[in-house]
Amino acid sequence: MRVHVLTLFPELFGAALAVGPLKWARERGALEVSLHQIRDYTTDRHQQVDDTPYGGGQGMVMKVEPLVAAIEHASAVDRPHRILLAAQGAPFTQARAEALAAMPGLLLVCGRYEGVDARVADYVDETLSIGDYVLSGGELAALVVLDAIARLLPGVLGNAASAAEESFTTGLLEYPQYTRPLDFRGKLVPDVLRGGDHGAIARWRREQSLRLTLERRPDLLARAPLDDADRAFLRRLGWRDG
Repeated sequence: MRVHVLTLFPELFGAALAVGPLKWARERGALEVSLHQIRDYTTDRHQQVDDTPYGGGQGMVMKVEPLVAAIEHASAVDRPHRILLAAQGAPFTQARAEALAAMPGLLLVCGRYEGVDARVADYVDETLSIGDYVLSGGELAALVVLDAIARLLPGVLGNAASAAEESFTTGLLEYPQYTRPLDFRGKLVPDVLRGGDHGAIARWRREQSLRLTLERRPDLLARAPLDDADRAFLRRLGWRDG
């Protein structure tokens, strides 16, 4: 997969691309990231990328001309799926990450200041938000999207099952994990995980996922694939279906 990133601060990506799944994906040829400095697409000697908004208001807005020029240049050869990262976008979810990971190429547009000229939306395929809060710019959001996608690319994670069992992939939060020591300050690893009964372990993990999801993200249960045993367990915990 080739990903183009349009940004005013390409230096923010250096360290993140050099560690973890993003590093492994690049080293294994699964991911190529091209950083584009938006100022390079301006036409004035001051390389101005922002201006005051029509109608008045606080702050500055990113200009449409350099952004569209950058989008068109980066899209000219391989026509990637183009994404604007902005607070008013649709929520970025694990399901969306999986869909994007299956695409041959992406283009991520990182806004700054008080946002971008609304006409930029005509030149992207979708607008995404990583959460209900405001960031100083789209660079951190782009890194979140890149990391979520990179770990899903074939051959990137050492154990392919790791990505399949993580939180949100199954529609639920992930079950608790334990490692050595067996006893830490009086807190023991649950007996079921030491018994060797794989069926019991699988059911315990499922029930713990259900319990955590009910406690912390009950909204997810409305969309999660639940069987009769799951529903019975949740009802014993006080869940009301529908």
